[in-house]
Amino acid sequence: MPRPRKRLTGAAGPDKKELSEKRTKTENSENTPAKLESPSPQKTSTSKNCGKNFSIEDLKAQPKQTACWDGVRNYQARNFLRAMKLEEEAFFYHSNCKQPGIVGLMKIVKEAYPDHTQFEKNNPHYDPSSKEDNPKWSMVDVQFVRMMKRFISLDELKAYHQAHKATGGPLKSMTLFTRQRLSVQPLTREEFDFILSLEETEPR
Repeated sequence: MPRPRKRLTGAAGPDKKELSEKRTKTENSENTPAKLESPSPQKTSTSKNCGKNFSIEDLKAQPKQTACWDGVRNYQARNFLRAMKLEEEAFFYHSNCKQPGIVGLMKIVKEAYPDHTQFEKNNPHYDPSSKEDNPKWSMVDVQFVRMMKRFISLDELKAYHQAHKATGGPLKSMTLFTRQRLSVQPLTREEFDFILSLEETEPR
């Protein structure tokens, strides 16, 4: 059986750039969901305190270690979000903090459905142009899987990206560095597996 597709997600404000951000991260079957960003309090940050952002520790503290990934307000990020499938894995990426990077793994436990915050007038993600019979914005539910064996920093990922552009390595075209403003981004299986392998190595 094929392995579940993967995604990368992180914690930050709505549609902030990340290797994650609780929303992460569809392409063809060779791609794995890459990254999510977390706009509202159900998203991510670093394994340490990243201020008001939703961190992986916050996700772990939720009932059943599960939360909705709401607040995505970028159309391309929303489309990546809608492409996520049940049981796909995503990296949890902490952003908007002193040292951004990947801190853990989560999985999709409910596929895309309307994001309720678009209809709540007192919510910072309220969108008066969105209608309940034709909602613009979606969210997924994610569940904590595990912490990474070590923190994979943005700086480390960038160093590999730069090196791989010259050598043709796995991260040569990583979306995190080519479409930086997206809060949810796809990862190819090769990218996902390479990043996962880094937790077994010493920081670069």
